[in-house]
Amino acid sequence: MLRRTLPRALSSASSSLHGVPLDATSINANVRAAEYAVRGNVLERSMELQRRMAAGEMLPFKKFVPCNIGNPHALLQLPLSFHRDVLALCISPHLASDHPSAFNPDAVERAQKYATEMGGGVGSYTNSQGILAVREEIAAFITERDGYPAYVDRIYLTNGASEGVRMLLTCLLRGGELHDGLLTPIPQYPLYSASLTLLGGTLVPYHLNESMDWGVQMENLAEALATARGNGVEVRGIAVINPGNPTGNILAEDQIKDIIQMAVDNKLVILADEVYQSNIWKEGASFSSFKKVACDMGYHGEDGDERLQLVSFHSTSKGYFGECGLRGGYMEVHGIGPEVRAELYKLASLSLCSNTVGQLAMGMMVNPPKPGDPSYQTFEKERGDILSSLRRRSMMVHKALNEMEGITCNKADGALYAFPRIRLSNKAVQAAADKGIPTDEYYCLKILDETGIILVPGSGFGQEEDTLHFRTTFLPSEDTMEETLKVLASAHNKFMDDHRD
Repeated sequence: MLRRTLPRALSSASSSLHGVPLDATSINANVRAAEYAVRGNVLERSMELQRRMAAGEMLPFKKFVPCNIGNPHALLQLPLSFHRDVLALCISPHLASDHPSAFNPDAVERAQKYATEMGGGVGSYTNSQGILAVREEIAAFITERDGYPAYVDRIYLTNGASEGVRMLLTCLLRGGELHDGLLTPIPQYPLYSASLTLLGGTLVPYHLNESMDWGVQMENLAEALATARGNGVEVRGIAVINPGNPTGNILAEDQIKDIIQMAVDNKLVILADEVYQSNIWKEGASFSSFKKVACDMGYHGEDGDERLQLVSFHSTSKGYFGECGLRGGYMEVHGIGPEVRAELYKLASLSLCSNTVGQLAMGMMVNPPKPGDPSYQTFEKERGDILSSLRRRSMMVHKALNEMEGITCNKADGALYAFPRIRLSNKAVQAAADKGIPTDEYYCLKILDETGIILVPGSGFGQEEDTLHFRTTFLPSEDTMEETLKVLASAHNKFMDDHRD
């Protein structure tokens, strides 16, 4: 029998040691310090108001409009027929024989292919890296998109892109006294700031330029890196969100090249968050992946070539798919050697595997029906209707916000959000200070109490000093969005009148 003994000093002191209950004072301090504004104080206030409304209390409004989070189906975006049919057949295979006329042959064929690959069906564990057939579909998608090969052993299926980001940061940030940091765009999606806090890393901010359509200025990036290193931070990587969240900017290829070369020169791992790659609204614009541009520059990432280390993330939650709750995602590693890939596999295996429904959803997202398939025409219409409506809504929100007093808003060239700047009076600033909250949070709470519209304060994403913003999605249906903007304009005017100096 293997026996373990306590060190003598610990053993002799054990009689004086007592257990510590888990409470607010003993919880991991990093957990307490982490903040996630998308589900922060404004959302908590909305849930309180919803409980009061459900209890019969009369509020100034009759419904809530959740513009705080990119959750398309919660705002009644319809699921895609082919994808839900295949999922239904994978979950309940008997449907194909019970209702043979209800499903197109290509949906039945895809479900049978997945069933053969999984063996035990959706209720069984898969390979920790993900279902091989799905990883093959992802590799084919990346190869077709970029014109360069992708490999199944470098693709990891995850529960949404967020899990992939956390896995990679867990490997990247060494903790302890090493002061590892990550260059992070400001404004940023708070997944990054919260994860850095949880893992003991340092957020190294590089500010996007609002006056240049939220573009990256390389001199600011270089200065942020030099300042952090001068302060003893070991900067190990750079996060890039393209298209941007919350800013809606799209990086041009020249900007991507500059970031890649800086990463190579400074031995930084690039985390390329590319979950909005299908959400491109700017006329004439297109999405270029970091992987494609890197390969164009000669950084092909073969084993033994670690000049550029790049990890790219994608998700079923955005684009035209919008299946947030299915938690499908993947990450592709590029220029990452086999030893680190093995450690990533070990991390994935701690959760055994990502959920099978999310894996299958990712496979269908990257490999939808093709021309000539029985489901193609329906799929193409559904996808086209969703994307064209989102484009119209992005324009509608931009126009309405810029017509409001004290608000300026860049166009959302991509993604699902607007991030307007708001200029508020000294009286509003003081009212917020009296309550001990940021001014933009005070504004969002007032709008919520008046209208039921749920926004996110810009302070939760980070912003230039002495500026104020909020983030809103443009996911409500076109009719709802139009009405919501009218209600917001009225409440905004009231706020401005109530807070004039």
